[in-house]
Amino acid sequence: MSVPRSSVSVEWNALAEIGARHKRTRPFRPQTNGKAERFNGTLLTEWAYARLYVTNQARLDAFPAWLDFYNRERPHGSLGGQSPMTVLVNNVSGNHT
Repeated sequence: MSVPRSSVSVEWNALAEIGARHKRTRPFRPQTNGKAERFNGTLLTEWAYARLYVTNQARLDAFPAWLDFYNRERPHGSLGGQSPMTVLVNNVSGNHT
């Protein structure tokens, strides 16, 4: 899936506006990268290999809907069964640390 370079710049600029930074994990230390590895595992089991796709393009076409579900509806155990978006919206009011 190729992302137009201009949209990447827009995303990085939006992140910079809110003070977000790109952080790297320590090389060869998978234990410091647990959240990313957990997401990768979920991505594989719940999207990429959850069903048979006729083509790779069909798999790519299904990704935006899955990602929206993951962020807005899917319960996350680490968030007390809430979706990330629910926690984020609630956190705007300072309800979570």
